[in-house]
Amino acid sequence: MNLHEYQAKNLLKQFCVPVPEGMMAENVSDAVSAARVIAQKSGQETWAVKAQIHAGGRGKGGGVKIAKTYEEVEKYAGEILGMTLVTPQTGPAGKLVRKLIVEQGIYYPGPEPVKEFYMSILLNRQTGSNTIIYSTQGGMDIEEVAARTPELIFKEEIDPSCGLHAFQLRKIAYNLNLQGKAHKHMHVFVNSLYQAYLNSDASLIEINPVIKTSDDLIIAADAKIILDDNALFRHPAFFDWRDIYEEDPFEVEAGQHNLNFIKLDGNVGCMVNGAGLAMATMDIIRLSGGMPANFLDVGGGANAKTVEAGFRIILKDPHVKAILINIFGGIVRCDRVANGVVEAYKSIGNISVPVIVRLQGTNAEEAKQIIDESGLKVFSAITLEEAANIVAQHV
Repeated sequence: MNLHEYQAKNLLKQFCVPVPEGMMAENVSDAVSAARVIAQKSGQETWAVKAQIHAGGRGKGGGVKIAKTYEEVEKYAGEILGMTLVTPQTGPAGKLVRKLIVEQGIYYPGPEPVKEFYMSILLNRQTGSNTIIYSTQGGMDIEEVAARTPELIFKEEIDPSCGLHAFQLRKIAYNLNLQGKAHKHMHVFVNSLYQAYLNSDASLIEINPVIKTSDDLIIAADAKIILDDNALFRHPAFFDWRDIYEEDPFEVEAGQHNLNFIKLDGNVGCMVNGAGLAMATMDIIRLSGGMPANFLDVGGGANAKTVEAGFRIILKDPHVKAILINIFGGIVRCDRVANGVVEAYKSIGNISVPVIVRLQGTNAEEAKQIIDESGLKVFSAITLEEAANIVAQHV
């Protein structure tokens, strides 16, 4: 589950990670009120007004502004709220900005220039270790830094059974060219950030940039956190942080029916049980000359309701020219799925695209008979090759 920046920073504060004073606002009046509160707490009147969407590159699209007066806070909040923000990560369609955060302007704490660093924590699946990736080149696209100057990217592997060692904290601060007070503050910052990563069951924490202020404080100026969906049951409070407006509406609807669905940009809808079979089915579609329009795993308990829900979600995609249902009947009987397909087809009615059904496993012959005798525009197949050939005729 992705978090908004203001949510991520609220989470980081729980683990004593320094972040700027900030408040979320959903209208212009609240934004100005937030600026006044922040000024009282921080003692300065410079603010960052930042759009809250689940995408990076907001500044490049005009979603981040620095305000030096209350009038500018009002002006920028009015411009950002309600805008369709287009960034390199949103695609050309962009995202509607429904809320923003007003923050203390930490870029202006004193006469000395600030320094920006990059830092992230994630799991290295090859080594089974948590990894801290960091660089002196903060505030930039880390992929571009890695491509052009890989020597400026550092990694620290952490054995989960041993935890983060003091010598690793010193090494990170040393590689970031920090000394004195800033060196010590970076130790505390990294350790607190790692504790936040572990105890929130995050799959990614990314801070870009990490700021060293002119008085040698270390602050998370931005924050991106992705929580592990499989661990959310341990953190019931996190469920309230979900923002369905930032998610794909197809995936939201699928989740309501306990379906695993991912929208793709193809022309053949897929309905399969099991992730491995789903991947193989998408390969078959590619080999047949089509492109998969989605990944849809109905799981081991496919029935008329789940099949109908899957049908309805797939059919909302105007690019779908055919639907391929590929079910292996192990836990679930094929004849039960076949009856579910027929019932769902009749319930929806007026399905304009061809439906290809391949059912193999328990009671596969009975299932094929049910499909063939249904009188519906449904094509039954026995082998993957046969299913692929039928798909090829309709794409």
